[in-house]
Formats: sequence, structure tokens, C-alpha cells
Amino acid sequence: MDPRKLLEGRSNPLPEGTLAVGAGLIVSGVTSYGFLAISARALGPERYAPLGVLWALTYVVCPGVFLPLEQEVGRALSSRRARGVGGGPLIHRAALAGGVASAVLIAVTAGTAPLSLPHLFDHKVLLLAALMVSLAGYYVEFLVRGVLSGNGRFRSYGVILGAEASLRMVACAGLAVVGIDTVGPYGVIIGLSPVAATLLGVRKERNLVTPGPDAPWSELSSALGYLLAGSVMAQLLVNAGVFAVQVLADAEEKGKHGVAGRFLNGLIIARIPLFMFQAVQAALLPKLAHLAGAGRHDDFKAGLRRLLLVVVAIGSLATVTAFAIGPFVVTTMFGKDFRLSHTDLGYLAAASAVYMLALALAQALIALANYPRVVAGWAVGLVVFVIVTALSSDLLPRVEQGFLAGSTASAVMMAWSVRRLLSAGAGKAHAPEEILEASHQLPIEP
Repeated sequence: MDPRKLLEGRSNPLPEGTLAVGAGLIVSGVTSYGFLAISARALGPERYAPLGVLWALTYVVCPGVFLPLEQEVGRALSSRRARGVGGGPLIHRAALAGGVASAVLIAVTAGTAPLSLPHLFDHKVLLLAALMVSLAGYYVEFLVRGVLSGNGRFRSYGVILGAEASLRMVACAGLAVVGIDTVGPYGVIIGLSPVAATLLGVRKERNLVTPGPDAPWSELSSALGYLLAGSVMAQLLVNAGVFAVQVLADAEEKGKHGVAGRFLNGLIIARIPLFMFQAVQAALLPKLAHLAGAGRHDDFKAGLRRLLLVVVAIGSLATVTAFAIGPFVVTTMFGKDFRLSHTDLGYLAAASAVYMLALALAQALIALANYPRVVAGWAVGLVVFVIVTALSSDLLPRVEQGFLAGSTASAVMMAWSVRRLLSAGAGKAHAPEEILEASHQLPIEP
């Protein structure tokens, strides 16, 4: 269903590039699940667990830090292109900012190795190295994706999305076929895949960097700090359970039970609807921004209400389905050693459904140009997650309940913020063309 119909009750064309990006998203989703399934079966629960932690950590830090850079590069380049102004200086400025951020993150990762190696990576040095390679590789990929979207080159953008996950799965299958059962090489694949995909995606592109006037830092938006904070917090909340399980598990749970890997696999099955919700955002954010910017508050509220009802319906169906057949799906996909209970899958699906509701409300706040309230919403959710997880004792239930409580807190906080803003008549938003490029971004990985 086209989410724009939910907002206005009539058909509208999707934003430029939605089909190309959507195709890349589908390929990326399918092959990402393929990578996780193949590596889980090749490694088994114990060896797979630290790989799962690397996966979760990569998709907290890299999209969290570099996605806002991509969004702002795409927006600013699109604005320059509309005015017939070259974007070379802007790209150079963004490359410098992203490069510094990447270097700092790599240095921090190396400096904290004495803590992360024993507690997160089970002393697997190659996994730590893979994380540092990922920080550099995803900096390059997200910067290039911003340049491509800003130049309207969405076919190549979609190629990068699909190629990254596809190349990763093919390489993983190759390792499994030749009998590699140590975790390090599988981690290295995660680090190298963004670089390989980026090179493949831009191999035929020309004239992406064109001469133009100097770009002040302000051209990359004064809202970049809020976007960065909100992005990191959103990614952290949806993946915090994996880290919590790995840190809180005792030696036996980390050993033969591989509890962190089992938890991750249950989580990625439970949040399939959440992953697909990213396609909805491609049409949701520009339309909400248009309605808010035009001062059409009644239409904004009615459309958002209809959308939230659909999200609740989908989330409820997903929760019931996960509770009923989730364990069967997990064992079929990853193997019987990764089994979780019906209750585990029910909790994870319910938490993911509420998180999806919070995401929809976050889009409404962004459309209303109120970034601080987005940050506050995710921050409240993280605090609640920590409190609920700390107050319980049984490993998986405490983390699952923490995820559900944290997602609920974020959704409630953002719903309250949207209600207050609309009651006060807030409607100032970025122009639709400024929102458009950000609407193509895909912050949630499987």
C-alpha cells in the first residue's frame, strides 16, 4: 500500500528514485538474511555469538554516525543541482568531516580494545580489526551514497545497496563451502563488503564532483548534530539487547549456548516488518513535510492517525505470528541449535512493533522540524531500557522486557511531543525538496 494514500486518500507519484532504491532494499534484505543464516550454520551458536555482536555494533555505529552525513550531503547537493551550482567544494567539505569522524572512531575502537575484546568479541582480534575496517568502509559508502542521491543517480545508489549484501553473502557461502569454521574471516567480510559494493556501484559514473563555489560548514545544516544524536540513539535502542545479552551472560551461556547469537537471530526474524517499514519512509516523510509546511494541520493529523493505525495493525499481526510460528522459522533458517521459545519471539516482535510506531512518530517530528524532541524521545527509551534490564534477573526475559519498555517509552514520549506541537499550531518544516533526499535513507538493517 502506498503510504501517501494513507495521508491524503488519493494516489500520488512516489519520490524520484524510490523504485531503484526499493529494489536495492529488497535484494539487501534477502541477502543479509542469507549471510546470517549461512554463517550461523557454518559456525554454530558459540562461535557465531561474537559475530552477531560485531554485526549489531557495526549497524549501530556506522549508520548512526554516517547516515546523517549522507542525508545532509544529498540534501545540499540536490539544492545546488536545482540552482545549477557545482557541488565539488561541498563534497570535499563533507569528506573531510566524515574522514575525521571515521579516524576518531577507529582510534577509540583501538583504544578500548582491552575492554571490548574479552567482553564483546571473545578475544577474537580479527573481529576487532573487522570493526575498524567497517568504520572506514561505511564512511566511504555513506558519503558516496549521499553524492549519488544528491546528483539523482538512484540506479547506482540501488546497486550499492544490493551489491553490498549480495557480495557479503556470496563470500560467506564460499567460506562455508570450503569448510572455514573460525569466526574471524566471516567478520572480515562484513568490513570489506561496503568498499567492494561502492567500487562496483560507481564504476560507470561520471561527473559526480563538479566545480562550484566554496561551501561553508553551515551548508551541511545546523541540524546535523541533532540528526547524528537521534540516529545513533535509534540504532542503539534497537540493537542494545544484543550487547546486553553478551555482557550479562555467564560463561556457560556464552559458551555452548551461544546466547548472544541466538538472541540476534530471534531479533532479526521478529523485526522483519520493521525492516520493510523503511520502504514506507520513502513516501511518508516528504508528504508529512509538505502538509506541515503548508499549514494543513488537520490533514497532517488525520493522515498520521491513519498511518499509525496501520502500523499498529501490522505490528499486532506480526507479534501474534512470531509467537505462534517464530521458533519454527528460526530453527528452519538458522538450525535447531538457535531455538528460542514462543515467549521470547513474542516479546521481541512486540518490542519491534512498538519501535516501528516510535519510528513513524519520529518522522512526524522531523517533518515538523523539531529535531530536539526526536533526540529526547530516543534518549528516554534508552534510559528505560537500562533501568528495566537492570531490575530483572533472568537473562533473556530481562533484555526482551527492557527492549519492549524502552520502545514503549520512546513511542509515548514522541506521541506526547507530536500532540503538543500540533496543539500549539507548529507547522514549520523544511521545504519538501530538502526533505526528499533524506527520505530515501535506510537506517535499519536486518
